[in-house]
Amino acid sequence: MRFACLGSGSRGNGLVVEVADTRLLLDCGFTLKETIIRLSRLGLEPDTIDGIVVTHEHDDHIGGVARFARKFGVPVWLTHGTLRSVEKIFGPLSEVNVIDGYQRFSIDGIEIEPYPVPHDAHEPAQFVFSDGALRLGVLTDTGCSTPHIEATLRNCHALVLECNHDAQLLANSDYPWSLKQRVGGRFGHLENAASAELLANLDCSRLQHVIAAHLSQKNNTPLLAQTMLSSVLNCGTDWIGVASQDDGFGWRQLI
Repeated sequence: MRFACLGSGSRGNGLVVEVADTRLLLDCGFTLKETIIRLSRLGLEPDTIDGIVVTHEHDDHIGGVARFARKFGVPVWLTHGTLRSVEKIFGPLSEVNVIDGYQRFSIDGIEIEPYPVPHDAHEPAQFVFSDGALRLGVLTDTGCSTPHIEATLRNCHALVLECNHDAQLLANSDYPWSLKQRVGGRFGHLENAASAELLANLDCSRLQHVIAAHLSQKNNTPLLAQTMLSSVLNCGTDWIGVASQDDGFGWRQLI
């Protein structure tokens, strides 16, 4: 089992999860051309993607989903709420699988556990991916943690964890007050200290990789996020990976 990132941030998101011959794309917030370029950097052809799993309808997550799915005949998995929003924007998708009630499902060799998160979208979901033994937990686009989130992410072998902003940088930024309230609110995005607190509440004994993701380019820095998370794990800052907007991150193996 391995995973890699096409890019992470407000200008586009995409994560690839691979188990044996099955490859899934979590979100696709890039143009068709850009998605193909970013996949090629990982050594992947677009027609090798077996499915797209969607978290929610914000453009940086779904902007490229419909066109990529139609071009390459890729099935899409998403919740009822996200589907309604996507079809209003892009029209009907060719092959849709609805995630009903956050029930677990499988796509070939990959087991997928959806779970709800507090975010300003219609029925948003985040996911844990597994090959039956190893677990990759993904959490972005949530304004806060919940007991259910922490229970779901317990005992993961890898985490891609939102560290969107530093609270002080956001407070002192030139964002309008309404945007500061949205980003920093309960249904916005996870702040560095809140991400670290969430991590501290988990059993981290199995962790092989921790990646800070969805960093704000204006209100955060990789080092601030790495420092917060490494303080919980008592590791060096360089052990904490960072998913960048332009480059994402390369393949990480789970063993």
